[in-house]
Amino acid sequence: MNKSKETKITIRNASQKDLDTILRIWQDAELIHKPKGRDTKYNLHSQLQLPQIRVFMASSEGKDVATIMVTHDGRKGWLNRLAVLKIYRNKGIAQKLIAHSEKWLASQGLEIYATLIDDPNDPSMNLFEKAGYTKHNDIVYFTKKLHPKV
Repeated sequence: MNKSKETKITIRNASQKDLDTILRIWQDAELIHKPKGRDTKYNLHSQLQLPQIRVFMASSEGKDVATIMVTHDGRKGWLNRLAVLKIYRNKGIAQKLIAHSEKWLASQGLEIYATLIDDPNDPSMNLFEKAGYTKHNDIVYFTKKLHPKV
């Protein structure tokens, strides 16, 4: 990575006061999410209170520019909802959020981390491969939704 492209950032735990900012970053970054389903402000409020969930915020020059949701089930850690505002991309922010998330997961005693990426999304796939993640083409993912908006 070209060091001149890196931006000085700070990373912190999100709090309830950050809910609107998280949703705005997701929207502005064109992250695929369900704002009328599982990604409502109410659901985020509830999730931030759970001990196995963290949302980290990355800031540059006092402005929140990126976020990631990190969860675990006690067995495997998940990196979800990584979003960086478009004008702050390719500056090393996503890599720093991934490393920060992995450090927190390791502090929770976890040794395997995973992410799901909607295909096609080559920039995200390349980012996680660069961070040491292995793409598995042999996994079939199933879901069951109680209603279509979740």
